[in-house]
Amino acid sequence: MDYFSIATILVVLSAGFGYLNVRFLKLPITIGLMMISLLLTLIVVGIGQFDDTLLLREKEFIRTIDFKAVLLDIMLSFLLFAGALHTNFAQLKVQRWPILIFATKGVLFSTVLVGTIMYYVLQWLGFEISFIYCLLFGALISPTDPIAVLGILKKAGAPKKLETKIVGESLFNDGVGVVVFITIYSIASSANGAIEILDIVELFGLEVIGGVGLGLILGYITFLLMRSIDNYEIEVILTLAAVMGGTVLAHHWHLSAPLAMVTAGLIIGNDTTRDAAMSKTTEMYVDKFWELIDVLLNTVLFILIGMEILVLQFEKYYILAGLIAIPVVLICRYVSLWLPIKYFTKRLDFVPRTNLIMTWGGLRGGISIALALSLTNEMGRELFLVITYVIVIFSIIGQGLSVEPIIRYLTRES
Repeated sequence: MDYFSIATILVVLSAGFGYLNVRFLKLPITIGLMMISLLLTLIVVGIGQFDDTLLLREKEFIRTIDFKAVLLDIMLSFLLFAGALHTNFAQLKVQRWPILIFATKGVLFSTVLVGTIMYYVLQWLGFEISFIYCLLFGALISPTDPIAVLGILKKAGAPKKLETKIVGESLFNDGVGVVVFITIYSIASSANGAIEILDIVELFGLEVIGGVGLGLILGYITFLLMRSIDNYEIEVILTLAAVMGGTVLAHHWHLSAPLAMVTAGLIIGNDTTRDAAMSKTTEMYVDKFWELIDVLLNTVLFILIGMEILVLQFEKYYILAGLIAIPVVLICRYVSLWLPIKYFTKRLDFVPRTNLIMTWGGLRGGISIALALSLTNEMGRELFLVITYVIVIFSIIGQGLSVEPIIRYLTRES
């Protein structure tokens, strides 16, 4: 099937499912689209028990889509730029130090903690999985997904300083999480199971520092170009060119495209840049354009997540491992956030029960699935993919549906 046909099918499904959600379910788009997609998948599986023609065709369609490449190499840059463009830069600047700690040390600590606990859990269940592969799972499941978080928090009514922490952490920790995952993956794939310290430093330097540096340059150049003209059509195209061109450059130079796009989005979207470079008309069109891109790609992404279930190998003990992993991941996130929150609470006037809210509001989504898909069979790919899917489904639907009332309840006195 050609790319245009695949894109057409996904957009038509997005339009149809989006209509059903708005017309009947009235849920946040990420939750509604995923629930409808899962329901359709179950219906197809049910029909397949009597006539497997539709089931086989849908499986063939899913297999033609490289989910990992589509999300990590293409969609993620657009989604993160759109999210960063509308993030409160002033609040982010105030909360920069706790966000930095959450997105770096928090991810690293959670990776080790999740990996260690899951190693013993899987051994207890009878799976002979090496410790290094469990660390890989810890690395792919520890970062919260900015796409899922941004979509749901818009309607959660969280205090702005709390929303900034959750969103800011999510925007940055996926880039760090990918670098941690790549590093552990390199160790696991090496012949002797070791990698030089200089190699790790170089990898972090290229991916993280290089990605942020590229984002700064892209954002500043785009700002200068937008400031020199007053034409909303061309200025919107300039922002699109920054994302597409920046992503290509990041991939070519082996830098972190997600971190580059987050940085560029924050520069272009902050109030100073808007006042100096954008007219009110330009600002309105830039915001509306990227809101539409955000919604379209979100609908496609969560439909893909729901449909991808068709090609998974669900076995009893795989599902059991996934159910056990849900509280493990939540507890590890709570523990990894405890010390930095304790340290910064009085300095930055944190909202009461910030740790509990950030733990429950830290959703997992497509990024974790994409990383799990990159595992090899020797690394326990099918096992960890099912575990990841169980966690993501619980996170998006279970946590996503309850995060708004929980935030309102826990912050009602703040």
